[in-house]
Amino acid sequence: MTTSRPGEPGWRPGERGDLLDPRCPARRLLDRIGTKWTSMVVKVLAEEAPDELRFAELRRRIPGISQKMLSVTLRSLVRDGLVARRVEPTVPPAVHYRLTELGLSLERPLSALRVWAETHMPEIDRSNQLADESPPG
Repeated sequence: MTTSRPGEPGWRPGERGDLLDPRCPARRLLDRIGTKWTSMVVKVLAEEAPDELRFAELRRRIPGISQKMLSVTLRSLVRDGLVARRVEPTVPPAVHYRLTELGLSLERPLSALRVWAETHMPEIDRSNQLADESPPG
């Protein structure tokens, strides 16, 4: 961990910061990659790697995601360099997405988090049920 923070003298891009500081770049990145939609998009694209998927196919494989949310999620992943976007100059344009090497490196930690969630969901459900049954206070 460094003692300087982003924007302060002595701070260099790529240095680790203080995750508890709202200005920490890693915190902002975790906000983006920690969403359920990001996890699902990365999972679906990882299953196809190194091949590409078109927008409509991604949407079909992710039940419940709206066209707008998928578009916003993909735009963010492309901006961060986790997903590559390729447009074919057809009418209408055919847009293809694939994970970059950086994006593929994100699949393993996200997969571990999904496995943890699936493993511990019964415990979480029991805890929620007990909390719902106990009187407020």
